[in-house]
Amino acid sequence: MKRLGLLAAALVLLAGCGNPLAGGGEGGSNGDIIIGASDVGESLLLAQIYAGALTNAGASNVTVRPPVGSREVVVKALQDKSLSVVPDYSGNLLRYFDKDTQATTSQDVYAQLRQKIPPGFEVLAQAPAEDKDLLVVGPQLAASGVKTFSDLGKRCGELVFGGPGQWSSRWKDKIKSLYGCEFKEIRTTDTGGPVTVAALKSGDVQVVDLFSTSSTITANGFVPLVDDKNMFPAQNIVPLVARGTLSPGEVSALNRVSAALTTEQLTRLNVEFTEEKRNPLDIAEDFLARNNLRS
Repeated sequence: MKRLGLLAAALVLLAGCGNPLAGGGEGGSNGDIIIGASDVGESLLLAQIYAGALTNAGASNVTVRPPVGSREVVVKALQDKSLSVVPDYSGNLLRYFDKDTQATTSQDVYAQLRQKIPPGFEVLAQAPAEDKDLLVVGPQLAASGVKTFSDLGKRCGELVFGGPGQWSSRWKDKIKSLYGCEFKEIRTTDTGGPVTVAALKSGDVQVVDLFSTSSTITANGFVPLVDDKNMFPAQNIVPLVARGTLSPGEVSALNRVSAALTTEQLTRLNVEFTEEKRNPLDIAEDFLARNNLRS
């Protein structure tokens, strides 16, 4: 029966029926639990794990929606309760609600996030698992002595950077102020995906922004640099919830997921999805079974 519950969630994800952003009566107000995700594979995996955990806890009304877009869109959907819960990242979420925050450690980021979260939202327990931005270079540049962000700062003027479109607005000024880094050129590739990886492999760019749980770093012999002045904040996995859409038992179920989710496990989940091409439902079900999260 639990397998059927997960299958039902997947069918909703694949069919994409309805509009999760239409607002009004489709969300928590009628008892449905609508789980959203971004278009990153890891977010989709986490959404399926959340769905399985809630189903195993007794919820019979759980669906996973297709990717819903940017954080701005997700927040609006949670506000009108056309979404109930989404997996998110503590540091980026805090920066969204408080752009002037200086918090960087996991504990400080989470404490400030709980203080800054607006009415109508709540954040549940954060996971030990973290997936944060990394600046990554090829082995030749690393062999030339570029091991840290400070090393990179001395060479930025001769290097082309590749990363997401929001890099300049989020990090261009920060990396300049902390490390004196001004890249020769900043190119938009994608958000830690295949375009970024291909650009670094080909030498079209020499520095890229990837994520710490990305299986492509080791697979391609790339070298992550040490952020020696903590430019990037902690990014622990945290469920962001529309307040009032989950019961205490359902909150407890997601908190148990967070307690079990380590960075090592999250990295493995990504390998299974991106490299081994496993079905996300099977990955989610195996995670729940391994961590005794099945009823």
